[in-house]
Amino acid sequence: MLVAVEEKTQVAVLPSLLEVTWTDPVTGCKGFLVIDRLVRGVCSGGLRMRKGCTLEEVRGLARGMTLKESLHYRPNSHYVPLGGAKGGIDCDPHDPNKRGVLKRYLQAISALLKEHWTMGEDLGLQQKLIDEVLAELDMGSSVQAVYPLLENRKEAIARLDKAFTIDVDGIGLDELVGGLGVAESVLTALDELGRPHAGSKVVVQGFGSMGGATARYLARAGMLVVGIADANGVIVNQNGLDVETMLQSRDSFGEIDRSRLQPDDLQLPREQWLAIETDVLVPAAISYCITTENQHEVAAQLIVEAANMPVLKEAEELLTARGIQVVPDFVSNSGTNAWWWWMLFGDIDSDAAQSEDKIRTEMRRIVTDMFNRSRKEGITLRKAALAFTSDQLRAIDAAYPQP
Repeated sequence: MLVAVEEKTQVAVLPSLLEVTWTDPVTGCKGFLVIDRLVRGVCSGGLRMRKGCTLEEVRGLARGMTLKESLHYRPNSHYVPLGGAKGGIDCDPHDPNKRGVLKRYLQAISALLKEHWTMGEDLGLQQKLIDEVLAELDMGSSVQAVYPLLENRKEAIARLDKAFTIDVDGIGLDELVGGLGVAESVLTALDELGRPHAGSKVVVQGFGSMGGATARYLARAGMLVVGIADANGVIVNQNGLDVETMLQSRDSFGEIDRSRLQPDDLQLPREQWLAIETDVLVPAAISYCITTENQHEVAAQLIVEAANMPVLKEAEELLTARGIQVVPDFVSNSGTNAWWWWMLFGDIDSDAAQSEDKIRTEMRRIVTDMFNRSRKEGITLRKAALAFTSDQLRAIDAAYPQP
């Protein structure tokens, strides 16, 4: 059933709980919102902007958010996981019309944003821009739908606001937490596989907030970051790249200033990122980048997904047959989402050390459980993680029945 909610906007009640398709009246760009599930009337998921974004893509991302939310349910915590959702806009984030398209999209879905959808940055969009546009529209916070669930809204907002001012060695804490979760997933996976941290090699595709933070924490753990790919190509050094210098030289799109490279750093075409000699591969940029056509190029024995849906299903099956393990995205990149809610609900305070300890502890617990199930039942890591989320979703439903 399709229900018109405003000119050029339709809502479809499909397998997802709610799906919205919007057409920008000025540029013709398409925008989407998918609500996969509600818990206590609220859902969570970021808003991305990229050329070629589709409803099918957003639908898969929304389902992934349902799984990601469920991972961190702990009956004794203040934070009760929300439902899953995702927004997407088919527009090039470098387009000069970007801001206007975003503004009109947010106006179109304002009722859902106010009452049900808590939203943050995703691929192609930064939280700062989202906040600026919402302020222009007098729409309040991007997470205002969760406010009625908070015990003390004023204290919660103050706690989160303070957390966003914390700087950790030149980078905001909010930009680091997601990559810290990915890094801890990598380190835990290496432990489970009986491989050392120090000296193990990693290639990171994408050097925005997720990829950059992942590279920082892995380098600090003693791993050699031997390859980093951005939009302009791949930078390689088998002795290890100077991650901190590269972090200082990147722009807002995660593109690295080549004039700051070391003399022995090599530059390769960006399509060669898969074939670099490495132990671990971290795709942290775009969806659908490892396919059946290029999976044979993968040189790593472990892939940890930092981006959403970077490995196609059919490609993962072929990788598994080759003995390559894949830690799924909804596990490894769940740190950012969980950190927001731990902070707002009061499970942690606005403190960098407390945030790091919480993320490392929870990610290690979840990844260890996934590996244990995989070994015990003889199933892939993804199937083991899905079994864990099924247990979690049942527990949430039992504690908070749907109306």
